[in-house]
Parts: sequence; structure tokens; C-alpha cells
Amino acid sequence: MAARRLRGVPVKGAQETSKDKRQRMITERLVAEGSCVPHDLADEFGVSLMTIHRDLDDLERRGLVRKYHGGVTALPSSIFESQLSYRMVSRVKEKQAVARAALHYVEPGMSMVLDDSTTTFQMISGLAELTPLHVATSFLPALRQLADLAADHDLTVLGLGGMYDLPHDSFVGMQCIEQVEAMHADAVFISTSAVSTKSAFHREERMVALKRAMVAGATRKYLLVDREKLGQVALHRIVPLDVFDLVITNAGANPEVLAAWDKAGIPYECAE
Repeated sequence: MAARRLRGVPVKGAQETSKDKRQRMITERLVAEGSCVPHDLADEFGVSLMTIHRDLDDLERRGLVRKYHGGVTALPSSIFESQLSYRMVSRVKEKQAVARAALHYVEPGMSMVLDDSTTTFQMISGLAELTPLHVATSFLPALRQLADLAADHDLTVLGLGGMYDLPHDSFVGMQCIEQVEAMHADAVFISTSAVSTKSAFHREERMVALKRAMVAGATRKYLLVDREKLGQVALHRIVPLDVFDLVITNAGANPEVLAAWDKAGIPYECAE
């Protein structure tokens, strides 16, 4: 069966196609440079001018670019959309390895919360073998895939609603936080954009309060983070790492970060 798609991004664990990759790279170039000429894009990607125009037509329908006579420019929303598109298809193998390791801590009968991250998203396909489960999330791609699983498995899906956030394709805000605070899950699995030797951080303020609420409302707390995010900080601190029962990252992670975690007593696991 073909992968279900959301706003042009594969969301069922599908590998990135050459077309998906090319359109992502076109969007990223336009976000960085502002505008360009289709002929230059055709030369850069080694495809026909007709193929580039089809790509640009797709991107224009999705509200990412605007074509004009002789050129194409990025729309302001492209910055956020390209981030989501990039997250959905970047470092997939690393995220899958972390997600497989996280599934060892899921037990039949438990209730769990997944955040809006594309790393925890990779856990969903493995949940079918661990049912019955209650799973709550605010991330629309995750809700769609969970709904598909629930059709054939003993899976109760809880959608966390609130204000829809287009850049993350998820729900945020006080209504969503209040729903989370009214729950107590057996486990929460979250990820984030930056992890230092001491704390988990996020670049966007509106996501921080929701992630904090998810962590506070669970008995066991797991941070899933691919190794590229280690040793970094961002503007907003979510929680210190010693809040988590386990941090799961990839083998080959920055040894200086791991040494600091050892010294601080931060429990972690490196997934092969």
C-alpha cells in the first residue's frame, strides 16, 4: 500500500523518494536564498525544466512558494513548513533505532503519552505487537497512524486537542495543557530539539509548557533524542535531564556528553 501522505510529506515510515528529497531541498534553498530561477534548479538537480516546474507547482499548491514570471520565491510560511518536512524525513534510521529501543519499555496494558516529535512517531508501528494500550498524543500524523492501528488492534487512542499549530501539525495551548494535566499516564515518551549535558531545551516557547506538562503527568519519563542533537542548547529549558528515568540516544553519540552524563548520574542508553 502506498504511504499515506500529509501536506506532501510521507508519514507512515516510508523512505524519502527522490521527488520528496528534491522538493525538500528546493524549499530549503528558497528559504535560505529567498528566490531563484527554475533553469538554475534544473541544472543543480540534473532534471528537466519540466520536472522542476512540476515540483514548483506542487510546492505552490502547498503554500510554500510563489512562482512569478522568470523565477520563484519562498513564502514566509515555508520556513516552518520546511522544518516539519525536514524533520519527517531526516535521520530516519537514527530515529528508528532510538524508537525501537524505547519500545522495550512499553508493556501491554499501560497508558502512555507521545509528544509531537518525529522520533516518538517512529514508535507507533511497533505498538501493534504490545497491545492493549492507551495512547494519547497531540500530533496529527501520529493520531492518523494510531487510528489505522486501532482498526485491527486493542488500542485506545486519545487525541489531545486545543489550538491547532500549523508549523508542527499538532495541537498546543492552554486547552491542550489542561487535558494533559487532567491525566496521569504510566509513561511519557518525548523528544526535543537540543540536549545539553544537563538539560533538555526547545527553540520555541509555545511548545515548552506542553512538554513540561506531559513530563509532569507521567510515572515514568523517557527522553528520545538522536545523537545529532546532543551537546546543544536552545533558548528555552524544558526540564533538567535528571527528571527522566532514561535518555535514549544513538550509538556513536558524542563521548564528551556521555562522559558528563556518567559523572552526573544521568541514566542513558545508546541504541544500535
